[in-house]
Amino acid sequence: MTAKIRLCVDHPLGQGQTVPLSREQAHYLFGVMRLTEGAHLLLFNGQDGEWLAEVSDAGKRGGSLAVLEQTAPLRSPPDLWLLFAPVKKARTDFIVEKAVELGAARIVPVQTDFTNSERVRQDRLQANAVEAAEQCGATVVPEVADLHRLDRLLADWPEGRQLLFCDEGAAGSDALASLFEAERGTGGWAILIGPEGGFSEAERKRLSALPFARTIGLGPRILRAETAAVAALTLWQAHLGDWR
Repeated sequence: MTAKIRLCVDHPLGQGQTVPLSREQAHYLFGVMRLTEGAHLLLFNGQDGEWLAEVSDAGKRGGSLAVLEQTAPLRSPPDLWLLFAPVKKARTDFIVEKAVELGAARIVPVQTDFTNSERVRQDRLQANAVEAAEQCGATVVPEVADLHRLDRLLADWPEGRQLLFCDEGAAGSDALASLFEAERGTGGWAILIGPEGGFSEAERKRLSALPFARTIGLGPRILRAETAAVAALTLWQAHLGDWR
């Protein structure tokens, strides 16, 4: 039995469960994707893994699904946060989408000294995260936090979490490989990506002095914010994450 459509639902999942659909979900499944009664799809809710379901009622303003069997266990992402300074709308959307695909557990927009955008639509970014999780096979949707000021976030930093500070002026791949080898087996991490204008000198000095921060470079070229986010997440996953 094959199913190509995946849907994130806010409802317990188990064999024999009936899952009611919201008006928006019903419109997507029956109006956009043209599913009919008897069609199959995959469901997940961030707690119970992935399940195969069948459309039992297809209405214009609602409907319901019958849960049949589990197809995958819960796969939680590594304990990795992505902190990034928001950029233009489409590029911020890209960062959130790729962070989900690359296995970030939490995504935090931060206001830095040179951040151009002073507001983000947290609800829209969270919806983007849900859509990305549906498309990439994830069974957990990472939280997208509201915009935080970087200085306040650093002042209230959780104990035991290390911060990977990506600085365009720092050393490159050799230092990075050594860092990852030294830190293998440690606990939670966060990656910090700066804005288009980079970090201010005051921010660099503060970050360099923090005992939980590790400064790295991402090669000899200056990367756009969204490229830097993808590169840093990829490197971390390859050395310390669930790709190994």
